[in-house]
Amino acid sequence: MRKIEIAPSVLSLDYSIFEKQCADLNQSSAHYLHFDVMDGHFVPNLTFGPDILKGFRKACPNMILDVHLMVDDPDMFIEAFVNAGADLITFHYEACTSHEEIKKILAKIHSYGIKAGLVIKPKTDVSVLFDFLDQCDLILVMSVEPGFGGQKFMESSLDKVKALRKRIDESSLSCLIEIDGGINDITASFAIEAGADVLVAGSYVFKGDIQQQINHLYKTR
Repeated sequence: MRKIEIAPSVLSLDYSIFEKQCADLNQSSAHYLHFDVMDGHFVPNLTFGPDILKGFRKACPNMILDVHLMVDDPDMFIEAFVNAGADLITFHYEACTSHEEIKKILAKIHSYGIKAGLVIKPKTDVSVLFDFLDQCDLILVMSVEPGFGGQKFMESSLDKVKALRKRIDESSLSCLIEIDGGINDITASFAIEAGADVLVAGSYVFKGDIQQQINHLYKTR
């Protein structure tokens, strides 16, 4: 049986009670913390910079900081987020203009001694990722349109997860599959069955008892 990880998304965290919610995360069974970076161009929203990530590095020192770059120029952001404490950086296939650029950015992230991966939007064909699976530690499949939290899960994303699971297993690769958007105790079971390893959950985790909600997701099969 695959090991499933939950990655609470701080896009949904209540920043008026930041310390309490971070304490709850530290006491939870989650090992990942998902951090969305939006530049207002690649997606129509603005979120966090590296200084905020530094705050999470201090507040949640033992969690894996999973940074998702939703930006036009991912190469420009890498060093700043590495220095801020990122353990894993993913960037969008759609933000790049060539295979060579993608390979260069993946290699650059790895050169800092951290993990790297690619992301695709819901309308992007999953097959565009196949040439990069052996260079990625993780692939992130968006199950909503990137840019805003609280959206409804797109079931079409499950076919992409299944295709990735088949390709990764047939090639005996170690690349993980992450899914992000509309994850709750119902959709989580669909994602796990399709082959996802890491489930990003925002609203579901932070709109209730954080530890309890995370435990519910871990128990989903």
